[in-house]
Amino acid sequence: METIIIITLAGLAWGSFLNVVIYRLPAGMSLIKPPSSCPVCKARIKPYDNIPVLSYLFLRGRCRHCRATIPISYFLGELITPAAFVVLYLHFSLGLFFFASCLFTSALIVLGFIDYYHRVLPDKITYPGIALGLAYAIVRKDLSFPQALLGAAVGAGFLLVIYGGYYLIRKKEGLGLGDVTMMLMVGVYLGWERTLLTLILASFVGALIGISIIALKKKDFQYLLPYGTFLAPAAYVALVWGDKIWLAYFSLFQ
Repeated sequence: METIIIITLAGLAWGSFLNVVIYRLPAGMSLIKPPSSCPVCKARIKPYDNIPVLSYLFLRGRCRHCRATIPISYFLGELITPAAFVVLYLHFSLGLFFFASCLFTSALIVLGFIDYYHRVLPDKITYPGIALGLAYAIVRKDLSFPQALLGAAVGAGFLLVIYGGYYLIRKKEGLGLGDVTMMLMVGVYLGWERTLLTLILASFVGALIGISIIALKKKDFQYLLPYGTFLAPAAYVALVWGDKIWLAYFSLFQ
C-alpha cells in the first residue's frame, strides 16, 4: 500500500508536468519558464492553486483571478497519469519495465491530448520515444531488438498503406504522417502482436465515434478524427492487457 501511495503522489506531480508539456509544446514555448500562469489574464498561479486535482476541484475549474474556464484536460491529465501508473505497478510490479512503461505511457498521454486539441503529433515526442524504445530493446528480455523493429514495421507499414491508398483514390491526405511516426514508437515498444491489437482497437473505437459524430452533428464522411487520440489509449490497453486479449480471442476458435 505504501508503494501505491508513493506512485500515486509521484504520478500526480508528473501529470501536472505533462499538462505543461501538452499546453506549451504545440505553442513552441519553453517547458521551464515562465512559471505557470492563467492563459487568459496571465496572472501567476500560486502554489496553493497548483495542487494536482485538488486545486481544480476547489476552484471549480476556473481561474481564481479572472474566472476563466480551466480546460478539463488539465484535470484529466492529472487524474489519468497516476491511475495509469498504479495499474502498471499492479500488473508488472517495480522494475525497469515498470519505469520504461511509465515513460511510454507519459508519451501516449501527451500525444493523445495534443492530437485532440491541435491535430498534430509532435516529432519532439515521437522521435525520442522511438530512440529510447530501440535502446531499451537491446536489454529487454521480453522483446528482442529484431522484434522491436518488426513491431515498428507493422505499425508504420499498416498506416503507410492506408495513407498511400487514400491519396491515390482521393488525391489528398486522409491520414497524417504524425500517426505513422507515432506507430513507429508504439511498435518499437510493444512488438508486432500488441501493435496490431492497438491498430484494431483504435480503428474500431474511432469508427464507432466517427459514425456517431456524423449522425448526431450532421458531419459528412470527410470529417477527420484525431486518430492519435484513439491510438494512445489503445496502445495502453495493448501494453497492459494485450496478451490476455489475444488469448481470449484465439480461445474462441478452440
